[in-house]
Amino acid sequence: MASAQWPCLILALLSYLAASGFPRSPSRPLGVVDGIEVYSTKISCKVTSRFAHNVVTTRAVNRADTAKEVSFDVELPKTAFITSFTLTIDGVTYPGNVKEKEVAKKQYEKAVSQGKTAGLVKASGRKLEKFTVSVNVAAGSKVTFELTYEELLKRHKGKYEMYLKVQPKQLVKHFEIEADIFEPQGISTLDAEASFITNDLLGSALTKSFSGKKGHVSFKPSLDQQRSCPTCTDSLLNGDFTITYDVNRESPANVQIVNGYFVHFFAPQGLPVVPKNVVFVIDVSGSMYGRKIQQTKDALLKILEDVKEDDYLNFILFSGDVTTWKDNLVQATPENIQEAREFVMNIHSQGMTNINDALLRGISMLNKAREENAVPERSTSIIIMLTDGDANVGESKPEKIQDNVRNAIRGKFPLYNLGFGNNLNYNFLESMALENHGLARRIYEDSDANLQLQGFYEEVANPLLTSVEVEYPENAILDLTQNTYQHFYDGSEIVVAGRLVDKDLNNFKADVKGHGAINDLTFTEEVDMKEMEEALRERDYIFGNYIERLWAYLTIEQLLEKRKNAHGEEKENLTAQALDLSLKYHFVTPLTSMVVTKPEDNEDQTAIADKPGEGPTDAEVTPSMAYLTSYQRPQTPYYYVDGDPHFIIQVPEKDDAICFNIDEDPGTVLRLIQDPITGLTVNGQIIGDKRDSPDSKTSKTYFGKLGIANAQMDFQIEVTPEKITLQNGAAQSTFSWLDTVTVRQDGLSVTINRKKNMVISFGDGVTFVVVLHQVWKKHPVHQDFLGFYVVDSHRMSTQTHGLLGQFFHPFEFKVSDVHPGSDPTKPDATMVVKNHRLTVTRGSQKDYGKDVSSGTKVTCWFVHNNGQGLIDGVHSDYIVPSLF
Repeated sequence: MASAQWPCLILALLSYLAASGFPRSPSRPLGVVDGIEVYSTKISCKVTSRFAHNVVTTRAVNRADTAKEVSFDVELPKTAFITSFTLTIDGVTYPGNVKEKEVAKKQYEKAVSQGKTAGLVKASGRKLEKFTVSVNVAAGSKVTFELTYEELLKRHKGKYEMYLKVQPKQLVKHFEIEADIFEPQGISTLDAEASFITNDLLGSALTKSFSGKKGHVSFKPSLDQQRSCPTCTDSLLNGDFTITYDVNRESPANVQIVNGYFVHFFAPQGLPVVPKNVVFVIDVSGSMYGRKIQQTKDALLKILEDVKEDDYLNFILFSGDVTTWKDNLVQATPENIQEAREFVMNIHSQGMTNINDALLRGISMLNKAREENAVPERSTSIIIMLTDGDANVGESKPEKIQDNVRNAIRGKFPLYNLGFGNNLNYNFLESMALENHGLARRIYEDSDANLQLQGFYEEVANPLLTSVEVEYPENAILDLTQNTYQHFYDGSEIVVAGRLVDKDLNNFKADVKGHGAINDLTFTEEVDMKEMEEALRERDYIFGNYIERLWAYLTIEQLLEKRKNAHGEEKENLTAQALDLSLKYHFVTPLTSMVVTKPEDNEDQTAIADKPGEGPTDAEVTPSMAYLTSYQRPQTPYYYVDGDPHFIIQVPEKDDAICFNIDEDPGTVLRLIQDPITGLTVNGQIIGDKRDSPDSKTSKTYFGKLGIANAQMDFQIEVTPEKITLQNGAAQSTFSWLDTVTVRQDGLSVTINRKKNMVISFGDGVTFVVVLHQVWKKHPVHQDFLGFYVVDSHRMSTQTHGLLGQFFHPFEFKVSDVHPGSDPTKPDATMVVKNHRLTVTRGSQKDYGKDVSSGTKVTCWFVHNNGQGLIDGVHSDYIVPSLF
């Protein structure tokens, strides 16, 4: 699950002077504070495929007669890694060097012993880390600070967010924020707003635009716009500048490959939500008294408004004892939700903190509900604990509590731990959550604590898939990042990266498998390397090796996470791998430090930039290949309707085929198959050309919509040339023809092969293929249409009927008296079938069942007059009022 991140830039800029904000005297030049003029600040953010590369550059000059100190302060995201820092004074550059933490520490201690250091550079806030460097600048000298950091933007509630904390503290002649975004999938939305400037002023200072793959945001406030009010003499800008964007998601997955490294983004849409079984384990000990317990109650009441009726829930309260709202999980019916609201409103705080027994009670409740089938089979379980302190009654040893919880959950569902405030062992909560496939989140004691709690619940409120596995060709990849996830939540994104064994691959395939609310799904993404090369030709628009650095960033992040629960040799190995990558890619991580050497009174001083922590106080088969191998034409009758719409019945024992056409108006729905025993029906709606072709006497018609239903399964599929909609009872999933995905549930398999066809199998013995025919979008006459193929029908009953279904049973026909017809290339003949003597014409149709693009020519005997004499009754008997 994507955690709440502040992805690109979180910058509180340039707290340059302890004395900043002094009233300006008449003699002091505009923008000069205590002799120092900060004349330029530029924040450059370049994002390629969610990977952000950010450079903060500040230039200042000492206009005083004596040496002065200048401070460079930048607040950046906790999720970012600093990659470089340089300090340039009068043309001489002093670079920062990333070193192993122990090596840096020794260098720092040596400097301390010589009295040459300015101290550790280290600070932490709610979402931010502060990087600070101070330096003495001689009279008349200029100084330039340049800090670079990188991070992977996590998708959160359906968007990527770049949040800038703007606080220059004095007027800056050239103040500029530039964000360039390049997304190969295309940018769907882009917005920017500022909390510290009126919309009127923002309008002229801000420009934003996006088109296709590129987006751009620029913020350049003038000196007047930097003033917080018209009469202010100095800038007091202080607030948030936020950029949000998302990408096009015509396909649920996107794979990009550059220089032997790949990244795979996965975020499907249109799937129904998997029902949840949620147990809230709430600390009501004495330390929660007052505002904390009230904010918790406010959040729970709001959460109850958003719980879905298909969900099951319960509340467990713990202090010295453990109490439950109900003995078992209950469904979130309106009556139960009202009762839950009354329970929550009566919560009060008292006593000690018994974390162990509370968690074990909740886990037992979820396990019992599953074992006794008291919750839906296709539901998922979640346990959410909120505490503000350490265990101090019952089992109080963190290591023992972790063992108990791990042995009780056994990997079946995730545990999310919310730590309220700072008076708790956050490392314990985080470690316990991580080893149980969840995460920990600190809830900050503030006026918005209830919103923080609600916000977390919203992230996990809508699981779309469970037990997600991302698979790649065997022996084709190395150094893969995490590729299994217990849940995929709506609005988030799964990101997997790795290295290719063979850089010269012609194509690359990725499968994502998961359990949905109503069926199992397999999404397949196939990449043609030549097409990829062409599509990413613009990649140097940002920076060329971004995928390799993205892979390194993600790998380090995940190694450090695993390391938190490792011991002995395993921990040593994880540490060594993460350290090696941190040094190779120059990332400041918890294992490395940046040593900053700077001149001070003719002697070098050393400062260290560390990475602050959050301590106690801080397809089984490839669908496309399956189609090629599984749909060889069987030696049984083979039926399809495609084209005008032309019905083809192939009869293998005669090595021949019969075809006929149905001429009806657009909008007419025809029954193709109806089996009262199996409950299967297939209907098709006719569409016409956009307008009559000038060289045609009549308008052509095609099937533009198909409805496939199974009454026994309460299942329907509606197929159009634009989308595929699966309806299972009340639950609905929607896919586009840009997807490659397999959906499975008991007795059913649906595979969509991107822009080609879809294969529907009901058990063993009924298989249909729907073929997509796409024409040039601006074609003056024709439009996209569908073909329908029955490749296996042997499990359908003898009572099956319909324009195609009636031919699923053996029937006899005999052709004789072949003679020239009105068209010399198409002979006529006499056919005897179903006790009728008909005049038929030899012709041909195309079979697109195996080759969607060009098809295979099939010769057949054409029955005239809407198949009269061949079909039972007349064609109008098969007209039905609607698709289902």
